[in-house]
Amino acid sequence: MSRDKILATLLKNQPEIIPLPAVPLFERDEKLDLVGKFKAMAEGIGSKVYIVNEFQEIPELIAAAYPNEKRVLSTVTELVSPAIPVFELDTDPHSYADVDVAIFKPLLAVAENSALWFTEEQLGIRVLPFITQHMIVVLDIAALVPDMHAAYQKIGLSDYGYGTFIAGPSKTADIEQSLVLGAHGPRSMTIFMYPTAALANG
Repeated sequence: MSRDKILATLLKNQPEIIPLPAVPLFERDEKLDLVGKFKAMAEGIGSKVYIVNEFQEIPELIAAAYPNEKRVLSTVTELVSPAIPVFELDTDPHSYADVDVAIFKPLLAVAENSALWFTEEQLGIRVLPFITQHMIVVLDIAALVPDMHAAYQKIGLSDYGYGTFIAGPSKTADIEQSLVLGAHGPRSMTIFMYPTAALANG
């Protein structure tokens, strides 16, 4: 049976759609400093976090942090410049094997564990955040939610084909019980947090 026939058969035999399970409400500290919590958690798992007042500060900080990287791509249109080319889709994922720095903007971020939520629309192509050497994230502070329960409430009814949470650079602690960053994917993650007004003024 050919690949197309197999896929067509699977498409005709999809299980019935069932409602998402109900998630109970949990008490949370309404006075929680989401920015401070997110920053602490992200730095605790190996990310670098910068809080900027002006959006236009970000390109300068990127240039200073990665002065010698050869291939830089941005899926964030506000950061595209002669020095930072726009991401262009190539259906062959191998074409991104030499990407040094990739820049993304998540739909939301979770303060309790610093997880960042992306769909394929934000990633450009699924492989990019996992194959790049360094991952840069620009995070609107308004996209912060306190915990995974709040994140679920926001994304549970959204329509998307692919989505993933990413927290920190690639890491493993399996090698002689030592934490090793960059073991399977990006060697670093740098997050620039900014207030919404900063982008409007940028």
